[in-house]
Amino acid sequence: MRWLRGLGKKRIEQDPMRQQQLLGELRQRFGPHAPGKLADQAGQAAALLAGVDGVIVAATVLHEFADSAYANVAAQSAALGMPADRRNYRPLWEAAGKRLRSPLFAAPHGLHPYVHVAAAVQAVGAQPADTVRATATVPLLTHMFEVLDLTLAGWEYGRILVDVDGATLAVNLITAATAIRNEMSDPPPLPAPARTQMRSNKSVNVLDPAVSRIVGQWNPGKQMRECLLA
Repeated sequence: MRWLRGLGKKRIEQDPMRQQQLLGELRQRFGPHAPGKLADQAGQAAALLAGVDGVIVAATVLHEFADSAYANVAAQSAALGMPADRRNYRPLWEAAGKRLRSPLFAAPHGLHPYVHVAAAVQAVGAQPADTVRATATVPLLTHMFEVLDLTLAGWEYGRILVDVDGATLAVNLITAATAIRNEMSDPPPLPAPARTQMRSNKSVNVLDPAVSRIVGQWNPGKQMRECLLA
């Protein structure tokens, strides 16, 4: 009987008006224009994104950021006469090298990778069950791996500085993606750039600009193997 089909399914309560308020507050309260360290702001912003409405806003942030990053890369690659494949930025960046600038700091609407994106990643990673229930999870994971790909490929081929905030974002992208995939009954295959990175054992030096020195090393491929293949 049709009336039986909905039994056992818990309805997801969400408030679109609340989501717009959260998104507006996220942009206005946090960012390079606001006082405080970027990492501290990211933690405060992540706390703002608690609950179903929060993870939906976080997914929106990641979607907008990934789309704008791709648009920036596509424009640069066209100027260089090279193709841009959104599914795998590594070949383009390997060919272009330092001629390709990082798109992570060119996002419109004031989205900052170390504040708004970092907060969104923390929010979905801390609430994987709500994230899987309330968002389009496969596109969300695609965007998260896309930002990770841009970050890691930029370090490797574009000689982009690996600072503490960038390394923290990359670590959190890996752990959040792992938590979300673990909540899914049928997680999608890992994207090609992730599989490529997992075959690498290269470590990167992590710089703390506040003290102008290297404060540690991190092996992305090792962590991805330990998390995503566990």
